[in-house]
Amino acid sequence: MSNSRSLSQSQSETQSEFQTESHNPALSAELLFRPYALTGTLTLQSRLVMPAMARGFSPGGVPGPDVAAYYRRRAESGVGLIITEGAVIDHPSAVSETSVPAMYGEAALDGWAEVVRQVHEAGGRIFPQLWHMGMARPAGSQPHPEAPSIGPSGLDLSGSPAGEPMTEAQIEDVVRSYARAAAEAKRIGFDGVELQGAHGYLIDQFLWERTNKRTDRYGGDLTARARFAVDVIQAIRAETGPDFPIAIRLSQWKQSDYTARPWQTPEELGEFLNLLAEAGVDLFHCSTRRFHEPEFEGSTLNLAGWAKKLTGKPVVTVGSVGLDNEFLNAYQGRGAGSVGLDELLQRLENGEFDLVAVGRALLADPEWPRKIREGRKDELKAFDPAALGELY
Repeated sequence: MSNSRSLSQSQSETQSEFQTESHNPALSAELLFRPYALTGTLTLQSRLVMPAMARGFSPGGVPGPDVAAYYRRRAESGVGLIITEGAVIDHPSAVSETSVPAMYGEAALDGWAEVVRQVHEAGGRIFPQLWHMGMARPAGSQPHPEAPSIGPSGLDLSGSPAGEPMTEAQIEDVVRSYARAAAEAKRIGFDGVELQGAHGYLIDQFLWERTNKRTDRYGGDLTARARFAVDVIQAIRAETGPDFPIAIRLSQWKQSDYTARPWQTPEELGEFLNLLAEAGVDLFHCSTRRFHEPEFEGSTLNLAGWAKKLTGKPVVTVGSVGLDNEFLNAYQGRGAGSVGLDELLQRLENGEFDLVAVGRALLADPEWPRKIREGRKDELKAFDPAALGELY
């Protein structure tokens, strides 16, 4: 690892710092609304992040005025950083539906430019999440049913053969597509980009041993499996310059396996994260199903807390913030009620993480930040799965 301190020293300090803090129920929600300097050139109006959540309201890949208004409402209410739903890169195998927004083509880019303008006018900052589904894309999907789905080893998320391994030429082509998408995002005014590197999509398929069985330089040990992500990050950095923020969303769990753990120990996690940090990542967005669950034995730190300790980089925590069950319930037709934020605020005050992503609560209620800040907890809306099919 590139960290100069030993892991044992870091872990000892982590346990001391976070496990001995007393719970303070009097902490104010105002903690969430402190401005945050993400980089030397980008300051956010609050610590609140709207994470990428698939919406599919962009016919033909073009985000329209309703999409711009949707994001603007969250910025007006106090969200500091909006990360858009996955915006697909210019590659025929990237996506499985025609209503997912694209980060290429004149009409789509004009639509995104209006989204950016509206969010900025409301005081927010915004990144697109750049996305390629890899082998998670069903074969024969629109808008390019003729294009085969691709992945590092042609394996689906269960580890079963479903296609051919990507050639190095295909890998290089996809890397260039990511870089072009990031360059276009910068050109039309986005404040940075996030890479979807979690949940079993293409970048994650290279990271995960179950779906990456390659024997060339893109497969094998942890460092080799990280090479594709490193290549993408370096290509984006080369296209966008040193001051354009790059975030990456990471997770242990996958769509097909909620118990997956590509990084079994803090040492493995640190080795991997520092490869990405050295390549140019500015922000780690650490996806967990419940933010309050510890990542490794012997510490209360969640995945974001460990990422911060091991790299020193800014981190985003996420997972059931403000709600009484985790997000998969939404896809089973279950709602969620509101819960207090005391533990979240304590961890934020302790410095375990820097930013807090609020998903379903913000999806259901664009006024959630304002209501939290003003103490209007009795007005918070319960999450109803019907919100997944609406844009408000």
